[in-house]
Amino acid sequence: MRELKERDAEKAQTGKNETEKVEMEKAETGVPDKKNQNLMNLVKRVHGLVESTDIEKHRQSQDHIGAILSNTRDIKYREVDINGMYGEWVSVNRAHMKKYVLLHCHGGGYSTGSSLYARTLTSKLAESTSMDVLCFDYRLAPENPYPAAVEDAMKAWDYLMLLGYGARDVILTGDSAGGNLALALTLKLKQEERLLPRGIVLMSPWADLTSSGKSFQTKADVDPVLNREYIDRMVKAYAEGQDLRNPMISPLFGEFAGFPPVYIQVGENEILLSDSVRLHQAFVDANVAVKADIYSGMWHVFQMSPVKAARAAMDKNAEFIYDICR
Repeated sequence: MRELKERDAEKAQTGKNETEKVEMEKAETGVPDKKNQNLMNLVKRVHGLVESTDIEKHRQSQDHIGAILSNTRDIKYREVDINGMYGEWVSVNRAHMKKYVLLHCHGGGYSTGSSLYARTLTSKLAESTSMDVLCFDYRLAPENPYPAAVEDAMKAWDYLMLLGYGARDVILTGDSAGGNLALALTLKLKQEERLLPRGIVLMSPWADLTSSGKSFQTKADVDPVLNREYIDRMVKAYAEGQDLRNPMISPLFGEFAGFPPVYIQVGENEILLSDSVRLHQAFVDANVAVKADIYSGMWHVFQMSPVKAARAAMDKNAEFIYDICR
């Protein structure tokens, strides 16, 4: 009887995975309706105010936005030195859970971004989970190409271990290139036969620097945030001359057996959608507990934006984290 129940459960899970696979592949080729296209145009104009081919101006604009949007009494920020690397603790200004901690890897194509800019996400993560969040300023390309970011992520991990946290007390989170870094860090820990984090939360992860996903074509005309030219610049800055199929650079090609539970969120209208679709399938193939949500009409790392879907997504992140921490 027990074996029969296990087979039934396995069949049900297989059917669920197949349904999810079909739905995700359908989203890769979907086209936004007219109302949503107008919203995409608005997002594109706003994003254009931040992005600049001058990398220093781009970084400064991002930090300016982070400083404005993080001006709240509900959250407190505390600077920390992580063996010579700048870090920042983000906490809710009330009694909250101390047993678990989130280690956040910020996005920015490995060339921009910072703890300050990441406050647009880390503040929401701290608020929704009532857990402390540690974000760190890993070295950026092109001044510091691969493997600098991975080395710095390991430094942040070791810092938490020295503070007394166990690997199972840490949930890794990451957006865009930060999602790449969270995966690369976990692969590195696995390679070194160290204990892995309790779980991983990925928001619009950039998992494949070979840019081989079909959404690079199907979403090229609708993505309001990213385009192939920008992606190519980021790849060149971070990994020029490297094997882009190296799992530490493109985690999509990694070996995921033994990974902790993973939750992926991605927008329907982004050229990196295929990265999430294929990443989800790779985890399924490796028998890793994984869940992925494609948010209708949304764009790259929409969780940063002041929209209803962003709040709902953060609630789902918290739900996943609570579930794996029980």
